[in-house]
Parts: sequence; C-alpha cells; structure tokens
Amino acid sequence: MGWRGACNSFTDHEKEHSSQSINEQSARRQFLQTASTAAASTILFPTIASAEIAVPEQSKEYEFPSEWGLTYSYETDAARVRSHMVTATGLAKGSDRMEDFGKNLKKEMIDFVSYYRRFPQVAGKPSFSTLYTSINVLAGHYTSYGYKYPLPEKRRKRLYQEYAEIDKSLKRSR
Repeated sequence: MGWRGACNSFTDHEKEHSSQSINEQSARRQFLQTASTAAASTILFPTIASAEIAVPEQSKEYEFPSEWGLTYSYETDAARVRSHMVTATGLAKGSDRMEDFGKNLKKEMIDFVSYYRRFPQVAGKPSFSTLYTSINVLAGHYTSYGYKYPLPEKRRKRLYQEYAEIDKSLKRSR
C-alpha cells in the first residue's frame, strides 16, 4: 500500500471521531442560530411599545393651541410637544387650520429637538428618546405628504403607542 493508501485510509476510531465532531459543530451552529434569532427579535421588537393601545377616530374638531414654542423647562416642553403631536395625529382630512397647525407643530418639534439634544442629562432620558422617535415619524410624514393629509392608520397606531410610553416616562420624571 504506498503512501497514498496510508493517507486515505481512516481507522474506525478516526471515522467515529470525525462524525462526532461534525455532529457537535452542527449542534453548536443550530444553537447559535436559535440564540441569535431570539436576541434579534428581542432587540427589533421590544415589548414596551407593543401594549394594545386604543386608536381614537380621526376628527375635524379640535381647539387650535394658543401657546407654541419652548419654555426651556424640559418636562413642560416635552408635555406640550407631546400634547400638540397627539392632536395632530388625530386630525382628519379637511380639519380647520390643519396646515397652520402642522407648520407650527413642525417648527416647535424642530426647536425642541435642536435645543434639548445638546444636554446629555436630557438626551439620555427614555422620554426624550421616544419623543425624538415620534418627532421624526411625524416630521417625516409632513415632509413627504404635506400638512393637509392625515396620517395613515398604521402610523397613527405606532405614534399613539409611543405617546403612551412618553406619558409614562414623563410621569416618572424619566
């Protein structure tokens, strides 16, 4: 049997060890795939905002706010911006002064983010983070569709969930 025959022939022990190694690798690979899928789903689909929220019907009736802008007190400003955003999210097509409301709100949202993101003690709060996300969603809608068009149902539902989280965080001073 020359040197080629010696290299190609495995003993029964070597064959058994080799198949065992492949089975262990396969089991490890399967475990890692399952673990990474579980971790990814936890990160991508957090359970905090998934609580069932009642989405109110859109309405043309609302009170146009008289106070716009910042007071430079985070809790007051965050509650005001959130309140104005809730109103905007509930407006139906053809609401009175809807375009004025949207323009004022967009300016208020931009001013809020521009001012408060500079302060690490505020920017690290869960309420700020969630409010910032909501602001991006609403501002993006205004940029893409204008001020006269109401938000689609799916986007409204997501925003109302975020508003509930913001409200909880603000009540806890977080």
